[in-house]
Amino acid sequence: MKTIFLILALIVILFLIGKLIKHKSLYPFMPFKYDFRKRRDTFSKTMEIMKELNAHTIVETGTSREGLKGAKSNGAATIVFGKWAKENMAFVHSVDINEESIKSAQKEVNRQNLQDFVKIHLSDSLEFLEGFDRDVDLLYLDSYDYSGDIEIQRKSQQHHLEEFKRIEHKLHENSIVLIDDCNLPNGGKGKLVIAYMLERGWKILMEEYQTLLVRNHIIFDKIS
Repeated sequence: MKTIFLILALIVILFLIGKLIKHKSLYPFMPFKYDFRKRRDTFSKTMEIMKELNAHTIVETGTSREGLKGAKSNGAATIVFGKWAKENMAFVHSVDINEESIKSAQKEVNRQNLQDFVKIHLSDSLEFLEGFDRDVDLLYLDSYDYSGDIEIQRKSQQHHLEEFKRIEHKLHENSIVLIDDCNLPNGGKGKLVIAYMLERGWKILMEEYQTLLVRNHIIFDKIS
């Protein structure tokens, strides 16, 4: 009986250790309980670069409709970058066409006391980006949902490429671009836009579930 108990206890301990190893938090920036899993490292690197470059303006397409509850599933980028903006005197513009997503995201922004550093816009992202009137330090692309449907994949990839083209003239030498959901079948959301950027001199700094690109070759050589 004692042997069985010890075996069960060992199984439980190993299970908990496995969970802990897989758990990837942004602590101490975010409470340890939030698991950012496949986005943790690219988020960390993006914020590191923004800090070094003294970034001020962050633009996100596709707002975080689940708030921090969605840290593991969708990354909760609106809150992550909103908190970074609050700590670094920057500002986040997040745009989404879905009214319910906007309402949910705004509730979390208010709950986290980030409303002075985050503005959520209800708009078609292409129209919003085309009319954006200031330089962008970080562009985060994560709008048109991706799926297993080939036609949806094609439309999502084309949409993200069009988003980049609409705001491209507001990206400067030190701008950085982070694209979500890239490590998915058929190239993910970033397939077309990444190819377009590489043709224009951008460099991939990190290529994981998300892809992080920079334009300034000095930054690339220093950080890569």
